[in-house]
Amino acid sequence: MDETTYARTDDTAELSHIAQVIRADIVQMLATAASGHSAGPLGMAEQLTALYFNTMRHDPANPAWPERDLFFLSNGHTAPVLYSALARAGYFPVSELGTLRRLGSRLQGHPERDALPGVESTSGPLGSGLSQAAGYAHVLQNIDHVKNRFVYTTMGDGEIDEGNVWEAAMFAGKYRLGNLIALIDRNNIQIDGATEDVMPLTNLRAKWESFDWHVLDIDGNNVRAVIEAINLGKAVTWAPTMILANTVPGKGVPFMEYDHTWHGKPPSPSQAEQALNALKGGVVA
Repeated sequence: MDETTYARTDDTAELSHIAQVIRADIVQMLATAASGHSAGPLGMAEQLTALYFNTMRHDPANPAWPERDLFFLSNGHTAPVLYSALARAGYFPVSELGTLRRLGSRLQGHPERDALPGVESTSGPLGSGLSQAAGYAHVLQNIDHVKNRFVYTTMGDGEIDEGNVWEAAMFAGKYRLGNLIALIDRNNIQIDGATEDVMPLTNLRAKWESFDWHVLDIDGNNVRAVIEAINLGKAVTWAPTMILANTVPGKGVPFMEYDHTWHGKPPSPSQAEQALNALKGGVVA
């Protein structure tokens, strides 16, 4: 991996390039570790690119900046996509990505709060991120009366089988948390198969709207669409926003795309080489 870092930008081609760089990082990290999850992180590259390189207020030189926005990775097993975004934004050396899941590494299989600069919460048990984000957003908006700070979270679609998610959904709707923007990575798979076979989610828009959320349904692999949805969510001050980000699991790697068996396994060295060659063909210069 080269040590290139990237600054905030509004150039769509540059953002698309960053997303592809993040994907290449993910493949290399997982192959080196010989452990971890492939499909979800690859599909989420545009979401993390939109957040860390365009929409979110943060400062890699000052991770504890009091005016920063906050990001909670609820689907913690997708940690490689967060680690790559943080490294490419300048929070820690890119070379450290090669230590994923090693004993003693700061980059464990699920993010640990305070282990790395820029990591706001520990996430392992699924279903907790929305509660964490909603609680923080509530304090900012209704107790501290802070304006212009936003709280973001991403969740997997299989993750929302967890009941805790819906308790948080009720809470956020009740308190009209306009400073809370959540994204569901709607890739239609989970570790045991298709989401609609394991536990049908059916009409997610209607579900979230019934909890008094503002809901947007987008192409989650279009970085400009993600940015526009986040910006629209910021403008909706009377309700929390849920972005249903429809994505391709394993995006950019043809032999992984849409295949649920890649949810929880890494590529072998030969598969990683094949994946990186495919990603090179899709890099925006």
